[in-house]
Amino acid sequence: MQRRTFITGALAATATIAAGGCAALSAGRDDSIIDIHQHTKYGGRSEEELIAHQRNMGVARTILLPSGRAMRTASTHHGEANGLQAAAGGNESCFEMARKFPRLFYFAANEVPDATDAERQIEKYLKLGGVAIAEQKFAVECDSPAMQRLYRMAADYNVPILMHWEHGRFNYGFERFHSMLAKHPRTIFIGHAQTWWANIGKEHENQAVLYPKANVEPGGLTDRYLSDYPNMFGDLSAGSGLNSLTRDEEHAREFLRRHQDKLLYGSDCNDKAGSGSACLGWRIIQAVRKLAPDEGIRRKIFRANARKVFRL
Repeated sequence: MQRRTFITGALAATATIAAGGCAALSAGRDDSIIDIHQHTKYGGRSEEELIAHQRNMGVARTILLPSGRAMRTASTHHGEANGLQAAAGGNESCFEMARKFPRLFYFAANEVPDATDAERQIEKYLKLGGVAIAEQKFAVECDSPAMQRLYRMAADYNVPILMHWEHGRFNYGFERFHSMLAKHPRTIFIGHAQTWWANIGKEHENQAVLYPKANVEPGGLTDRYLSDYPNMFGDLSAGSGLNSLTRDEEHAREFLRRHQDKLLYGSDCNDKAGSGSACLGWRIIQAVRKLAPDEGIRRKIFRANARKVFRL
């Protein structure tokens, strides 16, 4: 991938400062962070604001997850879920930002899975250097033929596929997903969002409850998927990831220890500050630092696992 040799205006100045700061984090500090879950144009945030946001969190490198193309189909809830239902930028937006700032960003590839040319669109950006198929956030059955084609593509390109699990809304059939994990052992799966994190405990029965607050009894579907399948990983991003850590801190400490090789830090927040109570990503970082039993576990969650899973 060719790097631009000339970038004009304030964006270039911001990039120079950000790149230098993050390069220093990556090279000289042992607590630098890889953020596996961010979006361009998220909440109307500009490129400069995203760079500053990531720098303020202490993030050295970020993976940008694109939306699929805007479509009015059942899988996009007839257009309601376009832009990942967050006005997130698409493939070209993420690719271009990673090309402008290659020391700061990687990019993934994505498309509405049941679009007739979904595989061709995703393959285009994987061949350009995409490091994942993500974020898959569409109203489809998890074991549908369309999704299984993407699972096979992820395995063929040796990239993970990240799925947004939200009961009744996105990626249906969480209780059946074990069959896909077994059927596609070469595919690396990353779980994310409300239904994924609500099911860490086996006390969780009402799937309509997306942010449970009760203490956690180990052994839920998510806990078992992480334990039983070597190709299953978890993305700690967003309010759902934060809730999984803070609702029962005693459980969270043991959960982080038990799944230390399977968990990945992500932010998935659209604020502009990158710090303080308004920033979910910053709060997740603080929760991991508080609850992870030792520095070795924190190192895995913040960067080592991402390097392994995404081959960075």
